[in-house]
Amino acid sequence: MSEHRRRPSGRPGPPGPDGIPRGGRAETRRAARTGGGRRRRAAQAPRAQAAPPGRRRLIDYPRAGKRGLRRWLPSWKQVLGTFLVFSGGLLGLFSYAYATTTIPSANPSTQQQSNTYYWSDGSVMATQGSTNRQNVDLAQVPKQVQWDFLAAENATFYTDPGIDTRGMLRAVYHMATGGEVQSGSTITQQFVKNTYLSQNQSITRKLREIMISLKIGDQMSKQQILQGYLNSCYYGRDAYGIEAAARVYYHEHASQLTVSQGAFIAATVNEPSLLMHADTDPQARARAKARWTYVLQRMAKIHKITDAQEQQYLAAGFPTPKPVTASAGMSGQTGYLVDAAKKYAEAHSSLTDQQLGRGGYQIYTTFDKKKVKALSASVAAMEKKHLDPKHRKADKDVQVGAASIDPSSGAVVALYGGAGWDKGHWTDNADAKGVPVGSTFKPVDLAAALDHGAVLSPGQAPSPITPDSKFNGDDGITIKNQQGREVPDPNDPTGLLHQRNDVTTKWGYITLRKAMEQSVNTPYVQLGEYVGYDNVENEALKAGLLRKSLQYDTPGFYIGTSTPSAIRMADAYATFDDAGVQHEPYSVTKVIAAGRQLPGFGAPKGTRAMPASTADTVTDVLRDVVKSGTGTNAQALGRPAAGKTGTTDDYKSAWFIGYTPQLVTSVSMFKEDPKNAGLQSMQGVGGYSKVFGADMPTEVWTGYMTGALRGQPVQQFPSAPDLGKGTDEFGAPSPTPSATQSTPPPSPTAPSPSAGGCHGRGKHCPGPSPTGTYGTTSGGTTTGGTTTGGGSTGGAGDGGLLGGTTGGGTSSSPTTTASPTGPGRHP
Repeated sequence: MSEHRRRPSGRPGPPGPDGIPRGGRAETRRAARTGGGRRRRAAQAPRAQAAPPGRRRLIDYPRAGKRGLRRWLPSWKQVLGTFLVFSGGLLGLFSYAYATTTIPSANPSTQQQSNTYYWSDGSVMATQGSTNRQNVDLAQVPKQVQWDFLAAENATFYTDPGIDTRGMLRAVYHMATGGEVQSGSTITQQFVKNTYLSQNQSITRKLREIMISLKIGDQMSKQQILQGYLNSCYYGRDAYGIEAAARVYYHEHASQLTVSQGAFIAATVNEPSLLMHADTDPQARARAKARWTYVLQRMAKIHKITDAQEQQYLAAGFPTPKPVTASAGMSGQTGYLVDAAKKYAEAHSSLTDQQLGRGGYQIYTTFDKKKVKALSASVAAMEKKHLDPKHRKADKDVQVGAASIDPSSGAVVALYGGAGWDKGHWTDNADAKGVPVGSTFKPVDLAAALDHGAVLSPGQAPSPITPDSKFNGDDGITIKNQQGREVPDPNDPTGLLHQRNDVTTKWGYITLRKAMEQSVNTPYVQLGEYVGYDNVENEALKAGLLRKSLQYDTPGFYIGTSTPSAIRMADAYATFDDAGVQHEPYSVTKVIAAGRQLPGFGAPKGTRAMPASTADTVTDVLRDVVKSGTGTNAQALGRPAAGKTGTTDDYKSAWFIGYTPQLVTSVSMFKEDPKNAGLQSMQGVGGYSKVFGADMPTEVWTGYMTGALRGQPVQQFPSAPDLGKGTDEFGAPSPTPSATQSTPPPSPTAPSPSAGGCHGRGKHCPGPSPTGTYGTTSGGTTTGGTTTGGGSTGGAGDGGLLGGTTGGGTSSSPTTTASPTGPGRHP
């Protein structure tokens, strides 16, 4: 064996040419592992120390030390970190947005409402306002109808926080797949959008809607939100709010809706422009029926109705809405009725015109739709029969006013105010001042005499008066006061007043009953003087007339220089009709605002104005006026009736006021140029040379009362009481056979009378100047005088329903004149 093969294993051999020890393979490998590695590390160490230190990145992305796809895939730490940072940021933004979000003021347009006026039967008479909306309390909407909306729109309403993410996603899915159209918003969101925001479709508006919806729950209850939603939605047919929708679709109040009807109205919220025509358009009807079915199915699914009820509603059929009707406007008599009700509401509550102007009130009236129509039709029939303004100048500017009252309550059931607001006639003739009532005032004189007696002799106690008491009925007699002195003529201080009748016939001493029948003036002027102005005035006030509509203390006062409205005159006669009980005329039975009934609108309580014996006696006398006096044309009614005609100087006004036990109606007729205030003579109107209350006004009364009382039982007046023997005026002859013969009929060619003027009693006289002038005879013609202090019909009403006042103007003193067509037809 050679020497080099026998070297010890742990000893290295001699170095080779490169300085590396020579040895076996094992030594070489060991050397490589130890020494070689150390040499490499030693060689690399200086280089490593020389290189600058590396910078660590905040976000190691793309990932360092990775190649290919792994370089761009984030680690799980990066994913988790990114999620946490993003979530925290969103939470912070949400918290900031929630903290800074405020609920804005409601849009003014969403607060606009209309006032709705109702007939006495509860149907809508008119709506007044720019927006057809009537807000109601949630309690006025049936529970099941509330759930119609919730089932259709937001079944989780009472449990969700105001938004429903799942609902929004579900709505998107249904619409994308062609299913039922569903709202992606909750009831709260829709309420917020309708009330506080615009309808713009934008991300910004949607985000605000969500934030306000989340926050509004802290300030409003779920019930308040649902109420606001129901009142703010648009349902088609120009209806905003569920109350208006109930009216336009089913002619009902919201409180009267059925589950089936509510399901249809709930269906209109999403597609109002289409479903509003479900009554006429087949496509709209099919769509409405499908949506209605869906709502009922949802109601059953959420257990608000049973499956059996669902099938019952479906079997009953689709509740087809009523046809579209024109909005109730102010044409015809409606404007006058609305105006009267509005004034009454303001006068009998704390409501102001500004408050009513903002809308939201439901005003229920006493006006009877059928009676108003009958009254208007009767006036139209009379005008068509008698008036021809296109061919007869005298017929221009002729006007009619009328009022009809239930005597048992004072309810005004019908008015006729004029041609109509739509015709440019704005003044309500039924409540207007300025039309003297003429001889229709005489029943007040008689009532005062029955109650207070008359001072027939100076210094004596008042003597009892009955309709059989006799007074001088001759034309041209001088009038005496309670002191027995003759009243001076205001036009001639040195002369005496000679009261005129409609005829120069010597009536002699006639009973007050006969004087009422034939409308003879002198007995009632003299009676009034003996009874006393204060007593007659108080009797008028207790009967229902207003103090400021009454004339001063003048002889003309007793025969109708005063100017009460048609409403007030009807009310005074209603006192006679109701056995002496006076009821204030009223036109509003209740007012509802925001679902609450306002106080102060109950029927006024009746008050005893005069004994029943007085009222029934006056009625008995007025029945004779219809049976055999100036009111015989009223017999065409065919029922027991009482009434009185009235005509004033120069025929500037003509009246008929009459009644049955059930109904009282007054009709006035006059002529006034709208451009020139003041009454004009009606001579020649309708082809009549002289216009009396017995003619055209009575024709209107008869036509209306016939229709108004159709179908009602015929009732009788109470019998007149036995008042015993009354006292006659001094000078009346004792009863003799010759004294009982009939008086001669009046002459149709007699002149017109006049009366009036202050006769010096101080407190009722305006000053030293006379209040008016009286007719004087000249050339065989009596010229009627003029009494100032009345009023023009062009002004405001005398407050027939309000207790208002009269104003200035001019009115004629009343006269009575024989009818040109024969005897017995006097004012």
